[in-house]
Amino acid sequence: MANTETALKEALASIEGATGAALVDYTSGMALGTIGGGKTLDLNVAAAGNTDVIRAKMRTMEHLGLKGEIEDILITLTDQYHLIRLLSGRGGNGLFLYLVLDAKRANLAMARHQLKKIEQDLEV
Repeated sequence: MANTETALKEALASIEGATGAALVDYTSGMALGTIGGGKTLDLNVAAAGNTDVIRAKMRTMEHLGLKGEIEDILITLTDQYHLIRLLSGRGGNGLFLYLVLDAKRANLAMARHQLKKIEQDLEV
């Protein structure tokens, strides 16, 4: 089992093209931990903004009567991918992993696979 810091370090080190990662509480919009990002990407601001994305999607699903669970949300930019993975089980309710990838270096299928593995090992 990995704690937040270990899980975020693993995400940055093991996922090709990863430039930033965060564990976020979408009930409050607060990042519980961040790594990477830099001058051009404030992960705390991104965490709060992506909380709004999740809330909007959940409201839409409710209005449509959709019963499925959100696994992940992908936002593609010109030069970046933003991957949001909602946590399930082991106290992960209300939390998501947020990963920023360099689009030129990343493999989305592998990133999703690795992020799911990190989620399974994460102990919150």
